[in-house]
Amino acid sequence: MREQLVKTAQKLVTVGLNKGTSGNCSIRDEAGFIITPSGVDAEDMTANSMVKMQLDGSFETNKKPSSEWFFHRDIYQQRPEVNAVIHTHSMFATTIACLHKNIPPFHYMIAVAGGGSIRCAPYVLFGTQALSDTAMLALKDRKACLLANHGMIAMGASLEEALAITVEVENLCEQYWRLLQITPTPALLSDAEMQAVFEQFKGYGRWNP
Repeated sequence: MREQLVKTAQKLVTVGLNKGTSGNCSIRDEAGFIITPSGVDAEDMTANSMVKMQLDGSFETNKKPSSEWFFHRDIYQQRPEVNAVIHTHSMFATTIACLHKNIPPFHYMIAVAGGGSIRCAPYVLFGTQALSDTAMLALKDRKACLLANHGMIAMGASLEEALAITVEVENLCEQYWRLLQITPTPALLSDAEMQAVFEQFKGYGRWNP
């Protein structure tokens, strides 16, 4: 699991979703979760760098978990179907988040995040319980959200699913940003049209709810 987490953290950098020490990811284990460390470049991470945490907030001695461990912990406590969480400062998700905009259903793939929109949580200082509290509200009935003036959270039943959602949300954010250069009011899909997408996804495999 630690090796898998290292590979995911490094892939996030390789595909341009994180840079330097920004962002973090975690995976649930039998007693809590394992999370990437604070302030370590992904290329320098090893399996031993990963930090095992308990749901009470305690962690391995002589290690320092990502400062964003609060929302990782809260997601695992409140969302039993989630086994992996990814947080990025990717370019377009962060750009839209800095505009404090929810992403509306301009494209049917919005459904991969679990609803008819991708919400943007209000700005709160990083590395705090307050940030986690606002993120949990934005993630209600969703698999991803934006964090104002900060970045994105995505999650899934596995690291593979969480990564796939992260990539798709970033792609949607880029498309939405480009649309906003043309018009402030792009055409949107209706609730009925989005519901039909969810029904179609039920037989689609990867995005099966």
